[in-house]
Parts: sequence; C-alpha cells; structure tokens
Amino acid sequence: MFVDEATIKAKAGDGGNGCVSFRREKFVPRGGPDGGDGGRGGSIVFVADLNKNTLLDFAGKHHWNAQRGEHGQGKKMAGKDGDDMIVPVPLGTVVYDLDKSLTLADLNTHGQTIRICRGGKGGRGNWHFKNSVNQTPRYAEPGGFGDERNLKLELKLIADVGIVGKPNAGKSTLLSVISAARPKVADYPFTTLEPQLGIAELDLERRVVFADIPGLIEDAHTGAGLGHAFLKHIERCKIILHLIELYPTDESDPVYNYHVIRNELEQFSPELAGKPEIIVANKVDLSPDDQTALKHLRAKLKPRKVMAISAASKQGINEVLNGVWDMLHPRED
Repeated sequence: MFVDEATIKAKAGDGGNGCVSFRREKFVPRGGPDGGDGGRGGSIVFVADLNKNTLLDFAGKHHWNAQRGEHGQGKKMAGKDGDDMIVPVPLGTVVYDLDKSLTLADLNTHGQTIRICRGGKGGRGNWHFKNSVNQTPRYAEPGGFGDERNLKLELKLIADVGIVGKPNAGKSTLLSVISAARPKVADYPFTTLEPQLGIAELDLERRVVFADIPGLIEDAHTGAGLGHAFLKHIERCKIILHLIELYPTDESDPVYNYHVIRNELEQFSPELAGKPEIIVANKVDLSPDDQTALKHLRAKLKPRKVMAISAASKQGINEVLNGVWDMLHPRED
C-alpha cells in the first residue's frame, strides 16, 4: 500500500527525577547528601532512509513515544538515560508542526537526520544543593518534560522526470517499457491509482528516474478525479514529460487535452508549471501511414517541439530518452 501522508503525535521521554538520599554507613556519621541525578529522556529522531518508499509505518500508529530517563538513586548513582527513538522515513519526506504551522524538515538525502523532539533533562540529586548554610538539603530537582509535537508527514517523491497526462495516455505503458517497473496496464482510465517510480538505464553510465503520476482530468487542482493529491509528487522533478494520446479513445481533441493539463499544473503551482517540459505524442502506431493528427498537433503547439512515440511498439523511445538526458544535462558551450 502506498501511503504519502500521515498525522502523528510525537512525545520525547521525560527526564528522570533527582534523588533525595543521605549516606548511611557504619562508622561514617553525618555522611551527608548523596542523591543521584535523573537520566535524560530519549529524543525522537527522524532519519531519511533510501530503503523506505512509503509512510505506511505511520498509518496505524499515531502515538510515537520515546523512553523516559530513570530516576536517580542513592550513593550518587545517576539514572540511566532513555534510549532515543530512531524513526526511518522515505526520502522526500517533509515534516510539519501542525500547532505552529511550521515546516521542520525536508528530508531528501539518504542518512539525513533531524531531532524532532528533544528529551527532557534529568533532575539533579540533592547532593548538588549542599552548602554551608544547608548541609542536609531535602530537595532534588524533578526531571524536565520531553518535547511534544503534533506532526504532519508528507511524502513527495524524488525523481528526475515526472510523467503527466490525461487518463489512458499510456503513461504506465511507457514506464514499463523504459524501466523495470511493472505498473498496472489496462484499457480503461485510472488504472494507476498511486505514483510509480522507474529507473531508465540509457547505458552503463546514464540513468534517469521517472515518476508516473496518476491521470489528471479537468479541475484536478480542486480535487476532481484523483484530485491534486498526487500533483505534489512532481514538484521535486526537474522536468515534466507531458504525454499526449494522439488518437484519444473518447474522440477528444489532443490539443485541448494538452491545454487542460497545462492549466491544472498552473492552478496547482506556478513554479511547477514553469519547469522544463518535453511533449510526447503517443500511439502513433495506430495510424502509421497517416501523419495528419501528428502534423495538426505540432502546428497547434508551435513553437514547442513535439516528439512522437509508440510506447507499445517502442517506436521513438530512444530518441525521447536521449532528449530527456540532454535536457537534464545541458552541454556547456
């Protein structure tokens, strides 16, 4: 199951209380105070983990509590510190503090860590408070409270290229052809219900990560169809591959369909809409001898360049992959 949002409550461990104790040994009169310090509470630490790809771990667990510190004991024995709670999260996880409307972290590098909640400080034992005026202090500090936060976790996939387009444009077929990914492919809309990642290997030294985003329809930015829930996953992409069905099964106009998707991107995020774009017309094999539809599309979208492929027969795939690579790695003059 793909889970890309979660709301949790995180609580660091409280510090242990300091101890009130006095030395009591034979032949040692007036031994004095010897209460030990309380241990520090455990913190909650998030770590970006390359091996995680979903927030499923948080779906059924809403309370995350770190271990509290142990209380101090006599003979100046300090309590044991609470263990930190190390929580692995997928790369691309953004952590928000709901109460303060604050972004705490954007974990997008493997091994990147952030201490979300700091453990409480251990209280000092009564031996710390001995002085010339009060040689038998009967007071010790209580342990400090650990931090507590209401958090929202949001996963935004990290990919080089985001594949967008109307339902049935052939996005899943394209991803299955250029990579080892095996998304569901069928002849009805919305076969892709969650984002899919695939790695295309052009050769031994060139690799590109693609993200297949579920099909968009008009008013997707307001929640129509699968809504805008998955548009966030292409916000991190460097370029957009806009796949257009050249011969739509619903007999709609490919040019109109292109502008519908462009409008949804602009409504969702102007920054997203401003990313470099590669336009690819798919299913040219459905009418191999008649280029009228392709010529019409290219004429209407000038000066934008429109590449032509057939994902099913792999026609034009290499040209598109090389074009993607050149856009990702422009040559310096």
